[in-house]
Amino acid sequence: MSMNPFKPTAGKMPPILIGRQGVIDVFTEGLENGAGAPGRRMLVMGRRGYGKTVMLTELCRIALDAGWDVVSDTASAGLCDRLVESLDARPMKIQKATVGPSLSIAGVASLSVGQLDLSSTATSLDLRKSIERRLRRLPRGKGVLFTIDETQAASLDELESLATALQHVVRDQDLDDSPDSEKKGVAFAFAALPSIVDEVLNNKVLAFLRRSLHVRLDNVDVLDVREAYLETIASSGKSISLELAEKAACATAGYPYMIQLVGYYLWQSAHRRKAREISDADVEQGIKDATVAFGNAVCAPVFNGLAEPQQNFLEAFARLSADSADVGEIAKEAGKSMSWASKYRRTLIDAQVIEADGRGRVRFAIPRFGEYLQRAVLR
Repeated sequence: MSMNPFKPTAGKMPPILIGRQGVIDVFTEGLENGAGAPGRRMLVMGRRGYGKTVMLTELCRIALDAGWDVVSDTASAGLCDRLVESLDARPMKIQKATVGPSLSIAGVASLSVGQLDLSSTATSLDLRKSIERRLRRLPRGKGVLFTIDETQAASLDELESLATALQHVVRDQDLDDSPDSEKKGVAFAFAALPSIVDEVLNNKVLAFLRRSLHVRLDNVDVLDVREAYLETIASSGKSISLELAEKAACATAGYPYMIQLVGYYLWQSAHRRKAREISDADVEQGIKDATVAFGNAVCAPVFNGLAEPQQNFLEAFARLSADSADVGEIAKEAGKSMSWASKYRRTLIDAQVIEADGRGRVRFAIPRFGEYLQRAVLR
């Protein structure tokens, strides 16, 4: 029996990393080109649902295939202590381990959760020594890749300790007289919301992170999505016409998580009918089901996490039933002053819930957010 090739679960590797090949190539070249290559220091930024965790998973796979060790975690209290414990553990001969709440990587030792009450300086020194011990166990030319998800949630103390340790290890490896091809190294890839630029990277101690290669994951071109649908569906034993593949692609607005959702549900609709060919009805049903799932998984947490005045602004915007609206119209609909609307317009743009759409106008930055509000909040 054929299996649905689309994987909309958070952090689950999709069959095709649509529109992300450039990032993958830069990282792969970084491992190949030795110490100092830009691809070895990467900060991957993007809004929720843009595939940051998926990207970290792919970078881990590439590093493991290249013979590197991989240490992965999700930023939370005790991050550096867990990294120390993982680095000091002997590599485990296991088939599968789970890292973080939603990331499963073959061949990576699991991270146990322990916490020690250490100062930032002591933690940094312990981490540095642990990295150096792990590097001594590795063959020439290999190294350790660190991937940290949800970096914006880490404390400054944790990030300072990690950055300081990595900086010293990189410097020590640079001082090695061996040819670059034989030097042991470290690489890191951090994933974070774009807010990390203002909230964290202004810290002077984190210059090491500021100088890393900044990668922003944006919407995928709709034509690329269309081609990916055609290829992925065909490889699963079903077929879809060019016209319907484009219709489905347009419904995603290039939003990576929505790409997986629409693909999953349209494929599943045809599968329930035991049909090999995906029909227009399957695409319509897929878009409908994906919209509901997207609202629950992405839109609801964003809306619920906002302050009440911000919610009031968005509700007024949604009541206008328009893709784009003048801020003055929103203020009138909300029964508020223009200064009130201008204030919360700015905060919502900063939160990347809405975006400017010409002079004095805004639109939703998250696909189908207005539809979600009309369906789930205003009903």
